[in-house]
Amino acid sequence: MDIKLFDSELKIMNVLWAQGDVTAKHISNVLKEEIGWNMNTTYTLIKRCIKKGAIERLEPNFICHALISKEKVQLAQTNELLDKIFDGSIDKMFTALIGNKQLSEKQIKELKDLVKNLE
Repeated sequence: MDIKLFDSELKIMNVLWAQGDVTAKHISNVLKEEIGWNMNTTYTLIKRCIKKGAIERLEPNFICHALISKEKVQLAQTNELLDKIFDGSIDKMFTALIGNKQLSEKQIKELKDLVKNLE
């Protein structure tokens, strides 16, 4: 995925991923309520997402449709983090994520099962 989304643009996308196709006005209302953005800020960010190819504008009523899935964005951002911070090393990232945290037996079993399924 070549689309790089900033945190502010991800807030727009999260509304679409959670609620499906909605109007720009609806997104503006949601983000005004959630984080206090005004309409101009939200519309500017929606237009940036359209320009980047993350959102498609449909008429009538300026309906916004996500062109990229949340899963694709999560994968791309995880890979970017992996490369940038952990030199591409999954085991370094895994160690950092778990660190000194105490895992429950259930969590340990789930992690073992996940690794077993990768083999």
